[in-house]
Amino acid sequence: MTNKDLSELTNEELLAEAKKLKTFSITNALFIGFLGGIVFYSVIKNSWVMFTLIPLYFIYRMINDPRNKRKEELEALLKERNLK
Repeated sequence: MTNKDLSELTNEELLAEAKKLKTFSITNALFIGFLGGIVFYSVIKNSWVMFTLIPLYFIYRMINDPRNKRKEELEALLKERNLK
């Protein structure tokens, strides 16, 4: 789907977008947990090197993904339209 404004989407398109973003959120959470485990293991083994810093960078990028902000906007719009 193109980057259309959320308010221009129909109800069906909004629900489809919500489903896509829910899948994205679950996948994102799994990757963040996996990378967090790598960081935790590195800290326990006292190896504060690139093996720790690279996962931290990827965690930061996943948290600050623009799709997270789009998800918040979408949830507000769904609530406004009483769709969910």
